[in-house]
Amino acid sequence: MAKLRLSLRLTHLALVILFGTLLAGIVSLCERVVRHDLMPLRQRLTRWFLARLGGALPFRVRVEGELPERPMLWVANHVSWTDIPLLGALQPISFLSKAEVRTWPVAGWLAHKAGTLFIRRGSGDSNLVGQQLTRHLQQGRHLLIFPEGTTTDGRALRTFHGRLLSSAIDSNVPLQPVAIRYLRDGQLCPISPFIGDDDMLSHLLRLLSSPACEVEIRLLQPVPCEARSRNELARHSQAMIARALQLETPVVVVPEAEAA
Repeated sequence: MAKLRLSLRLTHLALVILFGTLLAGIVSLCERVVRHDLMPLRQRLTRWFLARLGGALPFRVRVEGELPERPMLWVANHVSWTDIPLLGALQPISFLSKAEVRTWPVAGWLAHKAGTLFIRRGSGDSNLVGQQLTRHLQQGRHLLIFPEGTTTDGRALRTFHGRLLSSAIDSNVPLQPVAIRYLRDGQLCPISPFIGDDDMLSHLLRLLSSPACEVEIRLLQPVPCEARSRNELARHSQAMIARALQLETPVVVVPEAEAA
């Protein structure tokens, strides 16, 4: 039964990824021909694709809260690579991701074509990326970042880094805090987190071999940026998400040297 389930899910996922690759290729070709910014179209198509990608994964998703009508900087806790298709299916949105994702086979190319911005940790390019984020928000487009900078097992939050939140202040857009957690039999799912030295293929096979788990996505009250510093925004949104996740140990503080 488990082998049949894995085979069916792999086939479904492969078909979705194949279609997404063809779609991204067509859009890329169109951009070369018309030489026009197709980012709004790419975001809408990306949302459509991510909804199908999330549907091919073994999750039952429940969303609470209201989707923002105006562009905002979304900030969310980060548990797994699966956060991206699940959150990206909610609204046309772009992501900020670590540079390593760009090198992933197929997935990295798809992420690039979907308009993902990449940042290399410790490279000193956060100012340049911050300028890109600001331009993106000023153009009236939703953007999502994971301020922890890495994934966790969902039992605690790492420090929210405030430097990239300056883009919301500079663009005069609110933050949209988002809390996501994966549950199995009422407890935090031990299979869904993508952490440590885990590799993409091994994690995917474990996930697809397992029964479906529950995913809770909570869209919290937007946070205005007026008269707040980036660090105040980081602490406030972190506290909101910690409360929503009902964490016993809400915050793991990262030393400044490690966070750089």
